[in-house]
Amino acid sequence: MRRRLELDNAVASELAGTGDAVLRALESHLDCDVFLRGNVLTLDGSESAVETARAVVRELAELIEQGHEIAPGTIEAVTRALDQHQSPAEILEDVVWRHRAVKVAPKTVNQKRYVDSIRNNTITFGIGPAGTGKTFLAVALAAGALSRREVNRIILTRPAVEAGERLGFLPGDVMAKVDPYLRPLFDALHDMLEPDRVTQHLERGAIEVAPLAFMRGRSQPLSTPVLTPVGYRPIGELAVGDLVIGSDGRPTPVLGVYPQGRRAVFRLRTDDGACTLCCAEHLWRVRTARDRRRGRPGRVLETRALARRLRRLGRLRFELPLLSAPAELEAREVALDPYTLGRWLGEAASPVRPAQAEPAPLAAHAVLAPRRSLAPAGPAGALAEAAPAGALAEAAPAAGQAPTRGIPRAYLHNRASVRIALLQGLLDSAAGGVAARPGALGRGRATVRYTTASPALRDDVVELVRSLGGVATWRTRPCAAGSAGAAVAGAGAGYQAGSAGAGGTGAGGRATYVLDIRLPPHLTPFRLPAKRALQDRFRMLRPTRRVTAIEPAGEAECVCIQVAAADSLYVTEGCLLTHNTLNDSFIILDEAQNTSPEQMKMFLTRLGFNSKMVVTGDITQIDLPREQDSGLIVVADILKDVEGIEFVRFGDEDVVRHKLVRRIVEAYNAHAQRQAPELRPRRRA
Repeated sequence: MRRRLELDNAVASELAGTGDAVLRALESHLDCDVFLRGNVLTLDGSESAVETARAVVRELAELIEQGHEIAPGTIEAVTRALDQHQSPAEILEDVVWRHRAVKVAPKTVNQKRYVDSIRNNTITFGIGPAGTGKTFLAVALAAGALSRREVNRIILTRPAVEAGERLGFLPGDVMAKVDPYLRPLFDALHDMLEPDRVTQHLERGAIEVAPLAFMRGRSQPLSTPVLTPVGYRPIGELAVGDLVIGSDGRPTPVLGVYPQGRRAVFRLRTDDGACTLCCAEHLWRVRTARDRRRGRPGRVLETRALARRLRRLGRLRFELPLLSAPAELEAREVALDPYTLGRWLGEAASPVRPAQAEPAPLAAHAVLAPRRSLAPAGPAGALAEAAPAGALAEAAPAAGQAPTRGIPRAYLHNRASVRIALLQGLLDSAAGGVAARPGALGRGRATVRYTTASPALRDDVVELVRSLGGVATWRTRPCAAGSAGAAVAGAGAGYQAGSAGAGGTGAGGRATYVLDIRLPPHLTPFRLPAKRALQDRFRMLRPTRRVTAIEPAGEAECVCIQVAAADSLYVTEGCLLTHNTLNDSFIILDEAQNTSPEQMKMFLTRLGFNSKMVVTGDITQIDLPREQDSGLIVVADILKDVEGIEFVRFGDEDVVRHKLVRRIVEAYNAHAQRQAPELRPRRRA
């Protein structure tokens, strides 16, 4: 049978290709002869072969008219799509990334399925031979997601397995030694983006390329305190199932604990005096002034990325989040009403004294609020008439003595209502007030001011404020015996400066500590009407916390934890909010056949919220020792039925590199089939 098809001149030109390359490729995939004269294409062969060829030519013509560039590989994609009753246009028109002259789209049915799986599933495994576009398509999808701000960062990683070489003998530092392993990922990035753009993303942490072993970072030293419902505990003592405090103040369980070994650590400091230790890869959620102006929630950066750009035009750049609600700690039974205790502690340790005669420690303020037991409801929770004898024995020293002790732990580590009442009692004492910036009343801004002569009480008040979602900074007023000072602002009528004034020394020449406190708007710092009225005359400054310094702090044994909170944040020392799970990220693990089962589990459990993972590998090219199981093979058995995870397997027909690559792959597969089973590599299947 012979059939002639008249084509548009542009279509005929594209079908011919340079040196008739496309035409020859078309004829090699069809079972009939193909002749092109001018714009007339002649098909000569059996009736079924000619009809099939006519359908292929029609699809190619439609693609050319839609602006697609036809190459020899396109012919094969079209023919295979028709064989599987798929629309070639649906496959080739699905452009996943476009950048100037670069246009990335699937070329085979399996590649189209792979792209759709990445879009629709949280974790996608692409398993198949080299040259099937597994990594290239994944990087293209990641670049598109980053440009559309669907994710905040791209993380590209692969295991650095010695395939006969010895990394320790290679020149250079660690990154120079593993650079050859990461080079294919860098090449894919530079195919998608301009080199300057790639460098910019790498510097600001939007793109991270690292060996899989480096992904185990994001850790803190074993001794680092982490806030739990019973108080602070060293992170090294936490186990799976233990509760820690999240950013919303609520307890959240620990999902994973991953020892990291001995690592270099850094000390991160903030402008309110808080600090903690962490590794260079530890993650922090931060917000800049530009993020606030544009209404963005912020970004997640590593410690080393923060260290490179702490300031902009002389100003601190990165603001850390604070607790959105007071930390929910376990309720404890206490002997005295917390507000009463706060008033007494504030008076006992204050350099500001009442103008009247100094009252007894308890009697003067026992009427302010009755003693209330904070035990669970029941007979033990009934109201009592008065505090028992000795209730304040461990809370503070006797009247007239120097205040050397702070807030009892039973009050400081108690439920939020107790801590709020305690703080209100402290601020309603003579030592509390409002400190306003220069400006007219009603327009100026102010903070809550607290003054004490006790270092222990100073530190406890700072911790108390932080656990409620606020910040407190303090400074020391120098001792200057005999200097006169003004009364504490907002202390109320009937109070005056101590022997040396609020700005000098207290009784006995003790130094004075001045705390400026910023609290969230929903928290009322005062109960006394006069002080609340004074507070209402100002605009109270909102609590903020910015990173001021990051400095080396030696080495330490480290561990990282994963928590179940939606934002993956947990509270470490100083009530700093941090996390180490990969949220809002597009993560690609390449060459996954060279991971151990333990490494694969570690990698997959680092998945955060609003993130995607793509795992690629070729199980025929395993470089692990013969007795070592491949994590990519093992995981296929474990997770094959888990919802949200899909395995896409590529074959020889999906190779889109040089046609010789396919022939090589086919030859190796045929050779493997001919081998006796006992001679094949022993891998877990």
